[in-house]
Amino acid sequence: MPWAARRSRSIRTGSTPSTRRAYLLGRDRARLEQAAAELDQSGCPDAVVDVLDADHGEVVERAFAQAGGFEVVVLAVGVLGAQAGLDANPSEAFEVMRVNFVGSGSLLLWCLREMRERREGTLVVLSTVAVERPRGSNAIYGAAKAGLDALAQGLADAIASSGVRVLVVRPGFVKTRMTAGLSPAPFATTPEAVAEATVRALAGRAHTIWVPARLRLIFTTLRHLPRAIYRRLPL
Repeated sequence: MPWAARRSRSIRTGSTPSTRRAYLLGRDRARLEQAAAELDQSGCPDAVVDVLDADHGEVVERAFAQAGGFEVVVLAVGVLGAQAGLDANPSEAFEVMRVNFVGSGSLLLWCLREMRERREGTLVVLSTVAVERPRGSNAIYGAAKAGLDALAQGLADAIASSGVRVLVVRPGFVKTRMTAGLSPAPFATTPEAVAEATVRALAGRAHTIWVPARLRLIFTTLRHLPRAIYRRLPL
């Protein structure tokens, strides 16, 4: 689900910080409205909800036009499935690839076009450490996410002089609804920890972060292992 925020430029009183208005785009209106209610309770009122359809461009353009651009856009889209690899149901495998790369990549392209036109903002892309080296046990998901990650990195380089920043976030196993029922992997983390790491990174200049940070070294090592050794690891 893309999430975007625009700082209100209307009134600032004393030391009270200006408010932010959130725009929530996704496929499930009920869940979007629930998220908007939670934001309201957290002090971020009047979130705008819009439902994505097959034409991502129309919805994204409408959101940017209504807000006049965004300071931060978060692309958090993904489904986990087809864990059986070649033996997975073909329809399930195609859906994992479609959502994690084709659908997410479409939103990435539309958002970056709008941001480049306005020459401002940061796009946060929720990726995964699995992109470092897709595993045989999770090949379809890892490969689809790797495609999105590579697209984000390449486009970030292409628009580096435009004033738009792309921040790719690579978490490890995150305890969410998507991973419910699965045994947590080593160094498992939480959505709150990923959010906190992302907020810290927004204040700096990093283009890619790992959550937790130690996973960067671990997966850098795994990436350079000989293939004959890597494929025997219980990953």
